[in-house]
Amino acid sequence: MPYSFLSHLECSRTGDRLDADTVQGLSPAGAPLLARYDLDGVREAVTPKEIAGREPTLWRYHEVLPVRSPEHVVSLGEGMTPLLRLPRYGRELGLSRLWMKDEGLVPTGTFKARGAAVGVSRAAELGVRGIAMPTNGNAGAAWALYAARAGLSSLIAMPDDAPPITMRECVAAGAELYRVDGLIGDAGKLVASAVPRRPGVQDVSTLKEPYRIEGKKTMGYEIAEQFGWRLPDVILYPTGGGVGIIGIYKALLELRELGWVSGPLPRLVAVQATGCAPIVTAFSRGARESEPFPDARTVAFGITVPKALGDFLVLDAVYATGGAAVAVTDEELLAAQRELTEREGTFVCPEGGACFAALRQLRESGWLGGDEDVVVLNTGAGIKYPETVPLDVPLLAKTDAIP
Repeated sequence: MPYSFLSHLECSRTGDRLDADTVQGLSPAGAPLLARYDLDGVREAVTPKEIAGREPTLWRYHEVLPVRSPEHVVSLGEGMTPLLRLPRYGRELGLSRLWMKDEGLVPTGTFKARGAAVGVSRAAELGVRGIAMPTNGNAGAAWALYAARAGLSSLIAMPDDAPPITMRECVAAGAELYRVDGLIGDAGKLVASAVPRRPGVQDVSTLKEPYRIEGKKTMGYEIAEQFGWRLPDVILYPTGGGVGIIGIYKALLELRELGWVSGPLPRLVAVQATGCAPIVTAFSRGARESEPFPDARTVAFGITVPKALGDFLVLDAVYATGGAAVAVTDEELLAAQRELTEREGTFVCPEGGACFAALRQLRESGWLGGDEDVVVLNTGAGIKYPETVPLDVPLLAKTDAIP
């Protein structure tokens, strides 16, 4: 049996087919490419019960991942993150079945490891010698570390105010790192100009290569498996470039076509910060694409993307599932981050905090009734953002007594 049932790539705008076994960027129409699989073959080759007996990494779903040979898999053990029940916080919000999928426990401390693992593995399999990308921090760190694991070079450019830990991860991985006085789009222009001068190096910017989505979609497969091959009612996701929500929606469609799940798909909620909310603005107008968001800035750095290349795919996913797009303030997301940590002992990233702040907003508005299975994606570990928690505690001398 094939290790992967990858059949071809498809333009997300025109539906045109492209060869999956050559290095590809955007489609001729300038749109992201989506990997397609022989799902009839997958259905005959493996069952959910057989998958349950495999190693607990995202590679347990290798039939619907793009790497053709197991010898080309580059892994640090990523995947199968916990799906945690949040009873105390749920009671506080009036949500009886609240869950969190905690991506802070994967290698590199964020969900970016999923896209990096699959993207780097497929790049190496196709003969790529190095990767280059702009980043808001965590994606660059993850791709640099996985590139090091694969023996590939990495060129990373990120805004100068990106989280310092992510810069240090890149340096530790031996990446060629550049700090840019600007936003991720400015970093992207610098990377795009450098790549043509570097033979064998692939630009793996968000959605400019097809396989980051495939790594991210495994979150959808895992949620279905962890729910006993059924689906929750609602999934909330912090949205910048949008690859995660695009990937989860892709997984849901594949699962339904495979016959591994049935019934209505979860309502997908794209969560942004008010300081950078292009998807929310577009959703409020019923638009199919977003406009560049002016003067974008938020403490939730990972979702500071003024104009996402795949915005139309995010909006398609939200509209198709009867979902929503919600924006919260920095004050609200930081308060939710702190409240969740105090109630449940889970120190989430600020982007995850944004989802919990949105959850309160949706519950108060009546959009959530209270008895749904609601899954919130926490996309990273709070410890990567120590500056979000002020350390205003007393300093005692050795001779002092604690009252």
